[in-house]
Amino acid sequence: MSLPLNQVGAVILAGGFGTRLRSVLSDLPKPMAPVLGKPFLEWVVRYLAIQGILRIRISTGYLAESVAAHFDKQPVADVAVTCVVEPEPLGTAGGFLNAARTVSPKPKAWLVLNGDSLAFASIETMVSLLGRTGVSGVLMGVRMEDAARYGTILTTAKGDLLRFEEKRPGSGLINAGVYLFREPVLEKFPSHRPLSFETSVFPELLGSNVRLRVLESDGAFLDIGIPESLAAAEGFISKNLHQFERR
Repeated sequence: MSLPLNQVGAVILAGGFGTRLRSVLSDLPKPMAPVLGKPFLEWVVRYLAIQGILRIRISTGYLAESVAAHFDKQPVADVAVTCVVEPEPLGTAGGFLNAARTVSPKPKAWLVLNGDSLAFASIETMVSLLGRTGVSGVLMGVRMEDAARYGTILTTAKGDLLRFEEKRPGSGLINAGVYLFREPVLEKFPSHRPLSFETSVFPELLGSNVRLRVLESDGAFLDIGIPESLAAAEGFISKNLHQFERR
């Protein structure tokens, strides 16, 4: 399947409560944490724009109005951003489906990523993997020396997703929270809500023999989910400003 990027729909998940950051972000949802004068979430949007993704939906929940107030101004040139509020906590996959369901016409594929993390890896490479025969979805993995905070993913020798492993000390390939699905695969998602990608969607798809490839990225990665990593965000973005420049 040859898939132009303008046929890829994108949903950024920004609906979580951010309880571990409540002490430092009492009046903001986690993805709206200020980093170098912009919300972290805007840096995610800007990186997608550089990758050629220009139509983006943001799934919001906790303090949704602060996200909408910022992105209603369309702060990133040439990018159309629409915020979609969860009527109730729906889980990661549920929030994605809620944001995607009203889009018409449907895109050929869906890119899903978290608004509180950023992985510098090629979306085009993910699209290329999705175009291979029999592949219905692609996950991005990042190799880390200490994967204890995240848990790890195991793959087959061919690079297909095998299973998720529990958190444990040591190195491993973590789930970067960046997914690409062929649009028809959404019909195979479980119907219950809240709905989690890791604990419900992926086990269901694997149990149905849906082939999911893993793209192992060696690019920089940051998840601002705890105070220590949030404190590192300005240095992370400063070091990688070239990633937001058109080539």
